[in-house]
This record gives sequence, structure tokens and C-alpha cells, in this order.
Amino acid sequence: MLRFILYTLGFYFLFRFITGFLIPVVRTTLQLRKGFKAMQEQQEAAAAATNTAPKRPEKPDDGDYLDFEEVK
Repeated sequence: MLRFILYTLGFYFLFRFITGFLIPVVRTTLQLRKGFKAMQEQQEAAAAATNTAPKRPEKPDDGDYLDFEEVK
């Protein structure tokens, strides 16, 4: 009879520990990972957008000609 009471109490405290501590910690961890992953993807997308600067059309090479402004 004493074993039954001890097993019941042990099971009760184990159940309370799992439902009161472990499950919320696991849920929070998963939410944080999901949030960090979304933030990382957003930063990578922003970095990719800034890295693709518009290219200027290249001028044909006319030899040693230097473009300058006249000074008056």
C-alpha cells in the first residue's frame, strides 16, 4: 500500500513538472527559434537588396580622352 502511495505521488509530481515546466519551456524555445529565423531571413533579404545596386551603363573606351569641365 505504501508503494502505491509513493508511486502515485511520484507520478503526480512528475506530471506536474512536465506540464508546468517542460512543455512551456519547449514552446517558448520553438517560438524564439522561429522568430530568430524569420529575423535572419529578413536581414538577408535586406542585405541582398542593398547589394544589388543599379549598374551604370559603361561608356565606350575612346582611348586616352579625359572628360573635364572648362574653368572660366
